[in-house]
Parts: sequence; C-alpha cells; structure tokens
Amino acid sequence: MSKETIVAKRYAKALFEVAQARGKVADVEQELQAIATALEANPDYAGLLEHPNIGASVKASMLKQAFEGKVSEEVQNTLQLLVQRGREAILADLVSHYSRIANDALGQAQAKVYTPRPISAEESDQIAAAFGQVTGKTIRIENIVDPSLIGGLQVRIGDRLYDGSVSGKLQRMERALNQA
Repeated sequence: MSKETIVAKRYAKALFEVAQARGKVADVEQELQAIATALEANPDYAGLLEHPNIGASVKASMLKQAFEGKVSEEVQNTLQLLVQRGREAILADLVSHYSRIANDALGQAQAKVYTPRPISAEESDQIAAAFGQVTGKTIRIENIVDPSLIGGLQVRIGDRLYDGSVSGKLQRMERALNQA
C-alpha cells in the first residue's frame, strides 16, 4: 500500500468521524462525489490543483471560489487542509476511502453494473433488490455501458465481480474446453 493511500485513508477516517458526530455522513459523501465528478469533468482544473508551481494560497482560493456555498464547512475545511499540506493529489483516494467507510456505516454498497445498453430505472431497482438480498445492504447502482459484453450484465460490488454476461460465459466455456 502506497504512502498516499495510507494518508488518504487517515484523512477519510478523520472526515468521517467529524461528519458522523454532526450527523452529516451521507451529505458529506454526496458532496465529495460531486467534487470528484467535477474534477473528472474538468481535467485542466484538476491539473492546476496539482501543479507544483502554483502556490497553496492560490489553490486554496481556487477551491474556495469553486465550492463555497456548494459544500459543507467540513468538506471545505478538508479541501483547504489538503492544499495547505500539499496533499491535493490524494483527493480522489480520499473520496474513494470515505465512500467505503460511509457505506459500511450506513449499511450501503455501491454497485457498478456493466451492461451492453443503458438500463431502465425499473431494471436498476430489480438489480438493487436482488443484490441487496445477497449482500444484506442497500445497493446504489451506477450503470456503465460496455458494448463488449454482448448481452447480460456484470455487477461489481467492492472487490467482488458477479459475471452474468454472454462474453463472460463464452470465456468460461473456452477455459473449460482448453482444460479438457
């Protein structure tokens, strides 16, 4: 495990403890996800935040301007602390670790559902219900379209992959035939 990952876990745990004490665990998680999405959508802005020639005060000001009034004081303070300590590069890891900690505490799990076409809200609800019974958690679905699956679906919850895709079945058949 890299040093950055360990540091990101510590920041995530500290932020979680503050959010939990204030009853804002789910809100903070949503805010962090929104920040991560915004930074992914604007790679140039994310690049500026990690640029070594831009001072911490300028980066802090950029973050404050971008997210003031849109995120809670806890998240804003965490962003400012990351910049002050030169840790902006761990933001994505912090978001990931916070989500895991929050989901565990709230009895939720994030599922990435890979399908060859977009799924409807009804299909999403059915998948969430089915995997909710398997995991004993409330499942939140993120649909990712992957035309290479041909048909069926793959569901990734944490480190587990449930493969019900046509391409997955073909690969398993190929392995079985090669072993015979």
